[in-house]
Amino acid sequence: MATGRRHDQSIWLLSLPLGLTVGLVLGLHAALIAAASCLAGGLWLSPDLDTRSNALRRWGMLGFLWWPYRRLIPHRSLWSHGPVLGTSVRLGVLLTWCLIFSMAIPALSPSTLLADLQQLMRQHPREFISLVVGLEGSAWIHLILDGDPWPQEWSNKRQQ
Repeated sequence: MATGRRHDQSIWLLSLPLGLTVGLVLGLHAALIAAASCLAGGLWLSPDLDTRSNALRRWGMLGFLWWPYRRLIPHRSLWSHGPVLGTSVRLGVLLTWCLIFSMAIPALSPSTLLADLQQLMRQHPREFISLVVGLEGSAWIHLILDGDPWPQEWSNKRQQ
């Protein structure tokens, strides 16, 4: 299992190659989005947000946003370290907080926020795909560095 520092170094090192790979298929704009989202995913949306980690410290005063995640999600479980599922859960936590905060802004209701998000996804599918590939790529980099890209409970089931 890699240290937090090793995870960070790897994200800095591998974000650009991941972006360039995406760029070969989707273009330069998509490459930049994929590289930036891989970097952001690795540094701020790490599977280790359920522990006292570098990623959690980077949130500073907003670290409280991850309190429910830390309480409800066991470390290295399917829900935190599961391919695709772990990233989806972390994005779901962020979206939930955005929806909660949007209730305090009369001009930005939760339904408006969701409709705008759906419209953005429809209008910019390449960019959305690049964003998701970058975020999920950062999670895979993390999982591979931890020594097994499958959560412990999956590994235990495979061994049985």
